Amino acid sequence: MLITRRLKFALIGCALLAASPFSSAQIVVPAPPAIAAKGYVLMDYRSGEILAAENADTRMAPASLTKMMTAYLIGQEIQAGRLKFTDEVMISSNAWSRKFPDSSKMFIKPGDKVTVADLTRGIMIQSGNDACVAMAEHVAGSEEAFVSLMNSWAQQIGMADSNFVNAHGLDGEGIATTPLDMAVLLQRLIADTPDVYKIYSEKSFSWAGIEQNNRNRLLWDKSLNVDGGKTGYTSEAGYSLAASGVNEDMRLISVVMGTGSAGARIQETRKLLNFGFRFYTTKQVAKKGGSLLAARVWMGDRKQIAVTVAEDVFATVRRTDGIQLVPEYQLNPVITAPLRAGEVVGVARWRNGDTVVREVPLIAAQSVAEGSLVDRLLDKVMMLVDGLVKQLMQAVFG
Repeated sequence: MLITRRLKFALIGCALLAASPFSSAQIVVPAPPAIAAKGYVLMDYRSGEILAAENADTRMAPASLTKMMTAYLIGQEIQAGRLKFTDEVMISSNAWSRKFPDSSKMFIKPGDKVTVADLTRGIMIQSGNDACVAMAEHVAGSEEAFVSLMNSWAQQIGMADSNFVNAHGLDGEGIATTPLDMAVLLQRLIADTPDVYKIYSEKSFSWAGIEQNNRNRLLWDKSLNVDGGKTGYTSEAGYSLAASGVNEDMRLISVVMGTGSAGARIQETRKLLNFGFRFYTTKQVAKKGGSLLAARVWMGDRKQIAVTVAEDVFATVRRTDGIQLVPEYQLNPVITAPLRAGEVVGVARWRNGDTVVREVPLIAAQSVAEGSLVDRLLDKVMMLVDGLVKQLMQAVFG
């Protein structure tokens, strides 16, 4: 299941392949480091490749990692124009900070008017359970309705093993996620809602005269360029951390769930990120809309089209000596009109030796209308002759 989902969640890619070595120095790639956690995932953000994982599809309590989905929904509402950072939210008694006495909060109270920007910071920086309820009510009318939206979005973006029961992540019956689902969620947060994601890089936020530091201590780590992520803790979940960092043109996403302490989640995340950045690299292999090859079209008002890919394509490979990625394009045996731009006409693969590193559909770059009656008749004859020639060649040469 994990292997197929690696392809499913691969996001984006890049320019036409120039098959050149990625490294001129021999580097031996060791096994991934031992990670003291119930489960973990190390994913390349751009290619979606899983570089290290254990219990990646095992369901676990998410704790405050849940708040990444709350933040994602806020971002989606802003993207859709239904919400603005400057909007004011009236705080209800349901979101009163006193209702969360033994957990993290922003310290809001009934009757407060708080902007969406401040509540979002309360969620993402201070991990405020009260702020989550306030935003849930503002967006969906009630926390229950908001949770329904959370689960709908989870299914839509491919988080097949997650179920949310509240907006903040406190333990509850049926609440569950997996390390892989959390990696996918963080991947989509970065890609789909960048204005919200960048709030994760802020190191502190003050509300009601109380300044609270971001719990992601890796933001202060000068050895890693970590620019965001979310911590989580409950007695059921243990200590967890989803984090993302950048090294040159490579971005990695790390998720560790169920470590033994706040310090351990930092230490184990640091191990994973250092391993990925040191021993792997990600290269662009195809550009969205860029012409990869030409394809013959039968029965149409034009005989040839350009073939491309729907999204930029990236491939992640080890930094070993002499690695080359070789493209392989396989078109459908017969491509006929009418044909719509974007219709799948084949498959593109990039190989490293005998290993297929990336595989994506090839699509038509242009639409082709049905040809005239004469053109269609001529093409039918040519297709028949072409088929007979191929059969003959097969019979003679095998």
